[in-house]
Amino acid sequence: MLENLSKTITTISKISVSNERKEILQTLIEYIQDKVNSNEEIRLNFICTHNSRRSHLSQIWAQTMAFHFGIQKVFCYSGGTEATAMFPKVGETLVNQGYQIQKLSEEKNPVYSVKFDENQHPIICFSKAYFDDFNPKNNFGAIMTCTTADEGCPMVFGAEARFPIKYDDPKAFDSTELMNQKYTERSLQIASEMYYVFSQLK
Repeated sequence: MLENLSKTITTISKISVSNERKEILQTLIEYIQDKVNSNEEIRLNFICTHNSRRSHLSQIWAQTMAFHFGIQKVFCYSGGTEATAMFPKVGETLVNQGYQIQKLSEEKNPVYSVKFDENQHPIICFSKAYFDDFNPKNNFGAIMTCTTADEGCPMVFGAEARFPIKYDDPKAFDSTELMNQKYTERSLQIASEMYYVFSQLK
């Protein structure tokens, strides 16, 4: 694990998750545990409306925590009901928390390489629809990270399970004095919950 990211995870490990949130996360824990028990690949697709903020944060932290806790064969993805672009403040926030991020392309919807460890394959991030060819077509868990996507996708085709694990959108604070603080807070909240999920696996 990258040194500064490892320090951030030490801080995250001390963030408490409320009983209410633990209850929401429990079905996801059980889904992953069943896959671990049967030695199956674990595919998680984090879905939000525009695949620009919360879904990317969730994808990246879930993949990182799987590695941190030594859970094998975990493949994390993200998608939206439509494609836009990964919002730059997301990358900036993650760099501040210890990730190494490279911008691999310069179009309106750039592709990013996100590294959490010197020797592990980077996470590839760009905005896409949840059903994009980059993402799995079946045998995956769909984690709905926002209310709009949850309501707008009554059915996620190919998903074998669906988990409404919703987060407030830091976009509400864009261009305000609280922007940096709120993006950091949301990233840490998602990180602490993904830490909890993967720490519960046996």
